[in-house]
Amino acid sequence: MSGQKGFASGAAGEGANADHEARGSAGLHHRGGLSSNGESKGANADVKIALGVETPAAVAAGKDVDGAAAANAPVAIVEHVTYVDIAKQFSLLGWTAFGGPAAHIGIMQRRLVDKLHWMSTEIYAELFALCQCMPGPASTQLSFSIGIIKRGVPGGLISGILFQYPGAFIMTAVGVFAAKYLENPQGVLSGLTAGVSAVGVAMVASAAKAMAGKLCAGWLRSGICTAAVVLAYYWPQAYTFPAVIIAGGLLTLAWSWFRKEPVPQNLVDDESIRSHGLNKVQGGLTLALWVAVLIVSIAVVRSLPSPPLLLKWWEAFYRIGSIIYGGGQVVLPMLYTEVVQQNCDARTLVCTDRPDTWVTSKQFYAGLGIVQALPGPLFNFSAYLGAIMAINSGHVFIVGTLLAWFGLFMPGILIIFGIMPFWGTFRNWAVYKRALPGFNAAGVGLIITSVFSLTLGALQVSPFPSTSLCLGIIAFTAVDQLKLFEPGVVIVGGLLGMAAGALHMK
Repeated sequence: MSGQKGFASGAAGEGANADHEARGSAGLHHRGGLSSNGESKGANADVKIALGVETPAAVAAGKDVDGAAAANAPVAIVEHVTYVDIAKQFSLLGWTAFGGPAAHIGIMQRRLVDKLHWMSTEIYAELFALCQCMPGPASTQLSFSIGIIKRGVPGGLISGILFQYPGAFIMTAVGVFAAKYLENPQGVLSGLTAGVSAVGVAMVASAAKAMAGKLCAGWLRSGICTAAVVLAYYWPQAYTFPAVIIAGGLLTLAWSWFRKEPVPQNLVDDESIRSHGLNKVQGGLTLALWVAVLIVSIAVVRSLPSPPLLLKWWEAFYRIGSIIYGGGQVVLPMLYTEVVQQNCDARTLVCTDRPDTWVTSKQFYAGLGIVQALPGPLFNFSAYLGAIMAINSGHVFIVGTLLAWFGLFMPGILIIFGIMPFWGTFRNWAVYKRALPGFNAAGVGLIITSVFSLTLGALQVSPFPSTSLCLGIIAFTAVDQLKLFEPGVVIVGGLLGMAAGALHMK
């Protein structure tokens, strides 16, 4: 999974009315008014707040944008978001966010940022870069963080849970009822996966195009973006993603100091961020809880001569969830190593499943095929594996599902809730503000990397590669130029893929 993030400081809403008057002459339009604490007032509760963004010309020239220039800067619109809005949108995303982690980033960016104006592009990119630099499933952590900045801890729980649960329920049902039928998938299922994958890649490409235009202006940022693409594609290791983001930030930090440029300032009020969730004490305790559970789980399993099987399952999934970088695609080989126990012949390099394996290799690959055709995070694969492990060992399926699913997801969830209050502080540091253009550019590079890697990967596994490429081109036009409803495009892509599989197209 590739990530990117834009950084814009959130100014308080205090004095917003005065700012609105000053900005009125610049042609910024608002619905309703704001009180001094930034809350909406009057009959219209859907208040739109204007945001300022640096002009590409100013960025390319490496100049400060002063107050006069700020009046001419392009603006984004940030909508007031309610709990109902969060529930509505993430319920929809939970059932329609097909295409894997990178596609989720594009879908959320196009729907929540470009279409619904929940936040500025810079804030969205900054959140995703933050998630890429932490262990865990980046798209899942992003879904929680969006809810957090709009409506605090309750908002984060609503957005994150609604984004995850559809795939988890479906994969549990697949593990219980349909695993044996998926060990040799037929043409219709392969066609569905290929069609959805093609649309997913198109959405990633559209998001990358839009974000590169906004966040990679000037030779330095475009150079960082290009270097990130090359490095991430050539060395697709888990550590590459956070490493290139940090390196990009260090480059713009060093260049800013070398040029003795002033610290970047907000051009106008940014109402994208309304909460950081927990306070710092609570955030610190949450991070401590994550580490404590990890240490205790490992220590108990390693110290007991014959640890209970259920404890071994929990420890394996929680440990993987705590150390994984790079998202769903990276976690798959780690899960395979843990849950598929095999005996391998050193001479022939042929491996066979052991009688006591938690999951057979056929069961693993059967579930892998279907999870990539479902909406939601790839980490939902853990629900399927948990159900299979429980059934194979004589336990009730729900026990395995809960241990595996919570074990894999919980570290990343604890980390994002724990880090958000600290992010609210360090994102306003001068060092951070100087580094943020590099973070943004490198993050965009990772998204562009995923376009290439996902395209090549989809063509390799597609039963009809030429048709898949054509579907991707059509889908790109639909979402990028025609601005069609993204979930609808995904569904049509899946149906066309099924038709192509049934017709044995090339």
